[in-house]
Amino acid sequence: MKRRRETVVITGASAGVGRATARAFAKRGARLGLIARGHAGLEAALRDVEQLGGEAISLPVDVAHADQVESAAEQVEEQFGPIDIWINNAMVSVFSPLREMTADEYHRVTEVTYLGSVYGTMAALKRMLPRDRGMIVQVGSALAYRGIPLQSAYCGAKHALQGFTESLRAELIHDKSHVKITMVQMPALNTPQFSWVKSRLPHKAQPVPPVYQPEVAAEAIVWAAHHYRREWNVGLSTSIVVEGNKLLPGVGDFYLGQTGYESQQHDGFEDPNRPNNLNAPVDEERDFGAHGKFDNIARMKSRQLWMEQHRGLVAVAGALVGCALLSRVACRS
Repeated sequence: MKRRRETVVITGASAGVGRATARAFAKRGARLGLIARGHAGLEAALRDVEQLGGEAISLPVDVAHADQVESAAEQVEEQFGPIDIWINNAMVSVFSPLREMTADEYHRVTEVTYLGSVYGTMAALKRMLPRDRGMIVQVGSALAYRGIPLQSAYCGAKHALQGFTESLRAELIHDKSHVKITMVQMPALNTPQFSWVKSRLPHKAQPVPPVYQPEVAAEAIVWAAHHYRREWNVGLSTSIVVEGNKLLPGVGDFYLGQTGYESQQHDGFEDPNRPNNLNAPVDEERDFGAHGKFDNIARMKSRQLWMEQHRGLVAVAGALVGCALLSRVACRS
């Protein structure tokens, strides 16, 4: 039977994880509402989708404004019909010690990275709840569980999103709703954000290794949208951070206090006057694409993600290996 074409909304769709996710859904023939601020990036994302077999509408929206997000949702449903999947991915950040941050910077990071996801969720639920179906995917981070130095605004926003998502999930369960919400916790990714993030670091910002390509994140998001689980970790490093922080948070404090500054910077002095995307897009005239500058160290696959996707198979294989070992031991005794 011919598969029904899904209607999917992606925020932050012009670059990085959002761009890679748009391409991944396009390969499935999806109809996509692409939300972002930058004109060049949005139009390039739209062309990507169409070339890969999907359909798309580009929506120049700042997710910090709830009315703009709501209007975008209306336009998507007018164009493509009921929204099946909503992906909250848009984010901004500031790389800076807290002592040099401003109140306006905290406000801006919070209203985009946290409240933008809240507004997206509200717009999705307004349409999904009456139909009693739909999936909302929150693009999270290992930093939703473990704060690191120099990114206090971003870490705070992702922690807030984690708590919001848990609260909403419990409400959906109480209401016996068939609408689902999941959160995909990401590792360090090779995206353009390190070229345009606002930074006060003396050296150029980098993702903390190990680094994965945005296509790994996109694969996880598409999978999570179709295979419900309350939460997904992507990359072994994410699982180590999340689980390790539960067991030994004080060790994490000390370790990151000693290494967290150096690991987020690499050779080359940063230009403090370069454009950044905190308050305005930097891709109005130039398309940055999905990848950042770290292709040489970024991984295209995650074995951990494959194992998460095939837990049953892994469990059976583990049981068979265990039985074989026990049999061998019994034969020797």
